[in-house]
Amino acid sequence: MARVHNKNGRGGGGGGGGKGKGKGKWKMPASVARKQQAAMANVDQVTGVKIPKSFVFSRGKLPSTLRHLQQDLRKVMLPYTALNLKVPISFTTSPSPSSSQHQSNPLFEEKKRNNLKDFVNVSGPLGVSHFFILTNPKSSPHLRMAKTPQGPTYTFQIKEYALAADIANSQKRPRCPPEIFKNSPLTVLSGFGGLGEPFESLVEYLRHMTPTIDPVTVKLSTCQRILLIQFDREKEIINFRHYSIKLQPVGVTRKIRKLMQNNQVPDLRDLNDVSDYVTKAGYGSESEVDDEAATVSLASDVDKLNRASRKSAIRLQEIGPRMKLHLVKVEAGLCSGDVLYPQPVGKEGVGKKGKEVEEETEGQEDEDLMESDDDPEDESEE
Repeated sequence: MARVHNKNGRGGGGGGGGKGKGKGKWKMPASVARKQQAAMANVDQVTGVKIPKSFVFSRGKLPSTLRHLQQDLRKVMLPYTALNLKVPISFTTSPSPSSSQHQSNPLFEEKKRNNLKDFVNVSGPLGVSHFFILTNPKSSPHLRMAKTPQGPTYTFQIKEYALAADIANSQKRPRCPPEIFKNSPLTVLSGFGGLGEPFESLVEYLRHMTPTIDPVTVKLSTCQRILLIQFDREKEIINFRHYSIKLQPVGVTRKIRKLMQNNQVPDLRDLNDVSDYVTKAGYGSESEVDDEAATVSLASDVDKLNRASRKSAIRLQEIGPRMKLHLVKVEAGLCSGDVLYPQPVGKEGVGKKGKEVEEETEGQEDEDLMESDDDPEDESEE
C-alpha cells in the first residue's frame, strides 16, 4: 500500500523529526474576532440589514405615572433597547477590600445629570439609532422621537395615555408572558397614506425603528407582538397601541389545549373513562367561535397545537401602553436645527396654533435637552 506524505507533517527538514513549520491553518486574532462578532451582532443574519436599537429616557423631572410610561415604552422596544438604562460617563478605580491602596478595577461613574451629548456619545459605539425622550414641560407630557446622530426629531404632545398595568387591570384574563419580549414587535402603520410631509418622513422613521422581517424566511414562532400606529385624520391624532399575538387551533376545546400545553395528566377521579374528559357535557362548547376573517392557514408549524396541516385563529390582546399623540413640531437636527413643521399656511388658525405650540415646547424642552446643569433632578436613570 502506498504511503502518502503530508508536506505539513512530521520530518522532511522539520528539525530532529519534530513537527514542521509548514503552512498550517491560519487562526484569526482574538481582537479581530471580537470586532467581527460585534459587527455581526448589529446586522440581521437573514436580511443583512442593520438592526435598529434604541434608548428610551427622560429629561427633567417626571411624575411617577410618566416614569412608569417610560418603563413600558422600554418593554415595547425590547429586545434591542436598554431596559434599565445606565449611561457610563467615566472610569474610576475602586479600593481593594484588603488594602488601603487603589487597584485598577474600573467602575462606571454617572453624573447627577446626563445631558443629551452623553447619550449621543455612547449611542455610536452601541449601535443605537433611535431616541425616545419623555419630557413634561408645564405639566404637559411630550414625547420626542429622534434619529441619531443627526436627526430629524419629531415632537408629540401626549394627549392621553394608559399604562400597561392599567390595561391589565381592566381585563378579565390579562395575558403578557415574559417570553413574548424576546423578539421585536411587528410594526403596523395605518392611515398615513397620501399625507405628504412631514408625515412621509415620519412613516420612514416608524418603519425602521424595529427590525425588518423577510416574509419568506421569518419564523412564525417569533411573531408574538404587534405595535399598531394608526393616524386619525379627522382628529389629527396618532393612536399608539401594543398587542400580543395568540394562535389557537380551530375546533379544539379549551380542555384539550390545556392538556397539550401543560403536558400534565388531568384530574380524572370523578370520571369513568378518559373519553368522558372530552365528551363531558359543557366542555364541547368551550372552543372559541371560529371567525373566518381571523382564521389563517399556517405556512409552517408553530408548536404542538398550531400546525401547518390545520387552521388556526389569530387572537390579539392589548398589553399596553396606549397613547394618543399629536404632532406639534419637527426639527431637522437632533433636538435642534431648522423647524420643518409647523409651517406658515394660508389659514390663520393653523399658523397661530403652530406658533403657540412652538413657544410652549421650545422654551423649557430645549433647556432640558441641552448641556445646562441647572436642573438638579434627572430621573432618566432608574
